[in-house]
Amino acid sequence: MNDIVNILGANIHMVTMDEARRQALALMETPECSVLYTPNSEIILYASNNPDFMEKLNSADLTIADGIGVVYAAKMLHKPLKERVAGFDLICLLFKDMAAAGKSVFLFGSKPGVAEKAGSVLTERYPGLVIAGTADGYFKDDKPIIEKINAARPDLLMVCLGFPKQEEWIYNNRSKLDAGLMIGAGGSLDVFAGTVLRAPKFYCDHGLEWLYRLIKQPWRFVRMLALPKFAIKVFFKGKRYK
Repeated sequence: MNDIVNILGANIHMVTMDEARRQALALMETPECSVLYTPNSEIILYASNNPDFMEKLNSADLTIADGIGVVYAAKMLHKPLKERVAGFDLICLLFKDMAAAGKSVFLFGSKPGVAEKAGSVLTERYPGLVIAGTADGYFKDDKPIIEKINAARPDLLMVCLGFPKQEEWIYNNRSKLDAGLMIGAGGSLDVFAGTVLRAPKFYCDHGLEWLYRLIKQPWRFVRMLALPKFAIKVFFKGKRYK
């Protein structure tokens, strides 16, 4: 059983990257559809102001600290995490293991054509990985998407609808899906497809992806204001949560 640090009401599992990797692979084998979330500071701050969303976030089987701000928050609460477990990096490790075992992934989300492009890139990068199917994130009815996923029965379902839509979609449809593990994976498909560039290694290694994104997309400034708000709220109110 993983130890947990509660950050503003969000339960974050205290795991290393390797532990998260092994646990995610094990969750793919369970009879029920399991869930893994990768919240950053912005997501946790949003959840702290939206109890219904917090309930959805805490329903996951495994919740990892995707953002460096979450790692710093745990230190502020004197319950340091073992390390940051970036969701994109974890997914890449899982693909490597899945390719070796011939396991399958269903890619769901982003703009039309992006999931297909990502699938082509992934089959080249991870020979042996099976692309069980794709679907874009522009839909009005859940039923055809669910039917397509269940027909494919993927070991891993990547749901890339952006927060809070992806977490809400996963929560509402979890019991209807025939998949091993679902991951709320944000913009991962765009990165794999090459439509969005991930921050260079220096930025990633130093927890500065937010700065790189701000430099490339200045319009994100308003969203970035969530980072200091999150830090202030953890400092003044974080210890109230257990």
